[in-house]
Amino acid sequence: MTTRSLPIIESTSAPTQAAKLVDDFTPGLINQGAHHLCPGCGEPIAMRLIMEAVEELELAQKTIAIFGIGCYTAYSNNLDVEVLQALHGRAPSLATGVKRSLPDSLVLTVQGDGDMVNEGLQEVLHTMARGESVTCFLLNNGVFGETGGHMTAATVLGQRTKNSLEGRTAQEHGYPIVISDLIARLDGAAYVARGAVNTHTNVARTKKMVKEALAVQTAGLGGSFVEILTMCPTGWFVDTLDAPDYLNDNIEPIHRFGVVLDRSDDSRHHGAGR
Repeated sequence: MTTRSLPIIESTSAPTQAAKLVDDFTPGLINQGAHHLCPGCGEPIAMRLIMEAVEELELAQKTIAIFGIGCYTAYSNNLDVEVLQALHGRAPSLATGVKRSLPDSLVLTVQGDGDMVNEGLQEVLHTMARGESVTCFLLNNGVFGETGGHMTAATVLGQRTKNSLEGRTAQEHGYPIVISDLIARLDGAAYVARGAVNTHTNVARTKKMVKEALAVQTAGLGGSFVEILTMCPTGWFVDTLDAPDYLNDNIEPIHRFGVVLDRSDDSRHHGAGR
């Protein structure tokens, strides 16, 4: 068996041929692949999964996305679907009004843990308790990323943030709210899952969760909710390359991966807000 050596490319001089774009791998429903979020941020991956799922389910023409306030809000004007901007924490309530006004639409919300679990906890709880036929996505990195990286209600014990430099403690800051587990106890919720984007395996698993949650909405079974754990190396004070392992070692033991609730095959379950 013979092997062919690849040519050596000298980097000390200008290339003799101009580079060319092999392909544009930006999802069809994201207008521009470039973003201004920090290196290593997991939110662009999460947004890609959501938009790919909408496109693959052929629901783009019916979709109305509602954004909260956070780093991810940068995507609110970068999607090829209808988008509404909510006040801090209020996305689920706005989604309720949209869905009841336009019942044939696919309504989804995108919020961070600061926006959802701090500013608007009552909004998502009441929305899911009523069984509104909307899908809420939580991008959880445990910090208020947009406003400097301070602690949220979802920050795990021991996690460093701008206002818990020695790590969150139960004595001083209380315990984290494990939001997916809380929502799963509500009778109006039909599907609740928690994924992550720190490994290729978790990305694939999370995409399946996203598609299932959207399918639950189209079937009118009740509220659907997917929490996506995302990396924030800037807010965590860790090297970008270490962030995926940091998520796995520190955040996943509390906010555990997996499907928390699935009533999608229960024909007796009906959301009150359908």
